[in-house]
Amino acid sequence: MSRLFNLDFQLLHDAVLLGISVFFLCMILSYLLFEPAKKLLAERKERIASEIAAAADDKAGAAKLKAEYEAKLAGADQEVEQILSDARKKGLANATRIESDAKEEAARIIARANEEAELAKKRAEDEMKQQMIAVAALMASKVVSAKIDTSIQESLVDETIKEMGSATWQSR
Repeated sequence: MSRLFNLDFQLLHDAVLLGISVFFLCMILSYLLFEPAKKLLAERKERIASEIAAAADDKAGAAKLKAEYEAKLAGADQEVEQILSDARKKGLANATRIESDAKEEAARIIARANEEAELAKKRAEDEMKQQMIAVAALMASKVVSAKIDTSIQESLVDETIKEMGSATWQSR
């Protein structure tokens, strides 16, 4: 009997066993190789998805921080203006206070100078009175010692006035 492909039972048996072996080999390899690869790919996919979500959250947080910083900058400009305004007000208040203190001090100095001038004037008047007393005593001693008449007495008074200086008697 001549067979077309020389198919016999042994060949058929070997082919079926080979098919079953390849099937089980594929199943075992699938379990050993493909499952870990699928698991690795799934983990990688989850990690990438979580990183994308984290990046989106970070971007949203950065936008929020940017808005806060811009608001703070705007507030800082207003705060700077307020601080400068307060500093100007304090400076003006200090200037007016210093000016009023200086005026008060000048008034005290002028008052003290006036008091000292008044005291000096009184001292000068006292000295002038003392000198007048001394001149009067001198004149009296000359008049008493000489017993002179009125013309001599008038000449003595004129002479004494000339000695004292006419400016002293006319300052009053």
